[in-house]
Amino acid sequence: MEQPRRLQGNMGVGELAMSVLAFSAPLTTVAGFIPVLLMFGGKTGPAIYVVATVILLVFCVGFTVMGRTVANPGGFYAFVTQGLGRSAGLGGAFLATFGYFMIGFFAPPFFAITIQSYVQKNLGGPHIGWGWYALAIVAVTTALAYRRIDLSAKVLTAVMVLEVVVVVVFDVASFAHGAPAGTGGASLSLPWVTDPNIGVALLFVVGNFFGFEATVIFREEVKDPDRTIPRATYLSVAGIGVFYALAAWAYIAFTGADKAQSAATANTGGMFTDALTALVGKTVVDVVTVLLMTSILASMLSIHNVTARYMYSLGTDGVVPRALGKVHPKHGSPYAAASIIGALWAIGVVLFVALGSDPNVLYARASGIGSFAILLLLFAASVAVFFYFRHNPSSQPVWKTAVAPLLSAVGIGVVAYLAVANYSDLLGGSGFFTSFFLFFTFALFLVGMVHARVLRGRRPEVYQRIGRQEL
Repeated sequence: MEQPRRLQGNMGVGELAMSVLAFSAPLTTVAGFIPVLLMFGGKTGPAIYVVATVILLVFCVGFTVMGRTVANPGGFYAFVTQGLGRSAGLGGAFLATFGYFMIGFFAPPFFAITIQSYVQKNLGGPHIGWGWYALAIVAVTTALAYRRIDLSAKVLTAVMVLEVVVVVVFDVASFAHGAPAGTGGASLSLPWVTDPNIGVALLFVVGNFFGFEATVIFREEVKDPDRTIPRATYLSVAGIGVFYALAAWAYIAFTGADKAQSAATANTGGMFTDALTALVGKTVVDVVTVLLMTSILASMLSIHNVTARYMYSLGTDGVVPRALGKVHPKHGSPYAAASIIGALWAIGVVLFVALGSDPNVLYARASGIGSFAILLLLFAASVAVFFYFRHNPSSQPVWKTAVAPLLSAVGIGVVAYLAVANYSDLLGGSGFFTSFFLFFTFALFLVGMVHARVLRGRRPEVYQRIGRQEL
């Protein structure tokens, strides 16, 4: 019997880590999200990043051990299956595919808003409907995701280097500039559970780390995975945490600790560009605006690649049509899954344009809906790692197989609770809208579990493959 084709690639630690960093869109996050964080958390913003980093680094302890033990590219799909059973595993896979798909859909409308403004205000160009720009970025990421992962990795690495340089320039210039006299300088504060907005702030910060799961999803496409994956995982999580904590601190150094929250509230959208203009001049800001567009593109490409590999895993297992598990004979890529995702995003753009949707509202809601789904998946994965090693004793230290997974499950569980409690703030929608998507997200997990039970009775050979059991 002919062996099925497997994905191919040759990524190293740096390229893999950059693919993860691209998921969080560094420049987009620093320019668009951190001012929102400061609006909620003020001078506690940097410390909130540190708290989230510690929680996720503890999670990475069990995650990397599990990655060596369950050596397949199924990601959290495989982990939840091994720890909580095939039914829960398929429910987690449905959550993951939906969550990453929705997070990725933030990019088309956000990219359209950004480039539309730049073309009209900076270039004096004509008004072009946002849908055309959105379809253009969908076409570009689909073409790149269709090809071998090494090409995407090179594109992401180049863009990430430029983004990191811009943020570092901002950080250095802010600290060198110094805050105005009498504004508290660059002093910081620790967050407390009694802070009125700690829930929303911590929830959004944890969302900036989503995507580090890609280190195990790309297992078939990296060099020496047993060494590359753990190193890239720790590097990604620690790097993201430190990078954004310093950027948040740089804002405080520019405005002054006592003024950071009010400044962010008064000028959330323009805080970064206004600060950068004051620090380095308008010409640099024009260059940064172009890089912001490539930042959105890089983030969307990273998410596209992760979503395609989830769909590919489900197709390989036969849970969804096996055509989605096809590998391109030349590029070694999950081209069928990548193409379907691109087509669905394009259909979504056309649909929302026809409905007259506001792209400013659309991108925020898409990101919020997807982030909540991935947060639930992360919690399920942390619980699964703990139970897996309870049922399968390991020679690894108890710290790695029991204590760390349990601590991370508690920490992520608290964030998940805060997500449910603040879901309306996350989506910014009506009561019906919030309730519908909250119900839908939990129901999606249950649908996956029910589907697994049906497969066990009707197609037991497919049921046995759930969780990438066969490679």
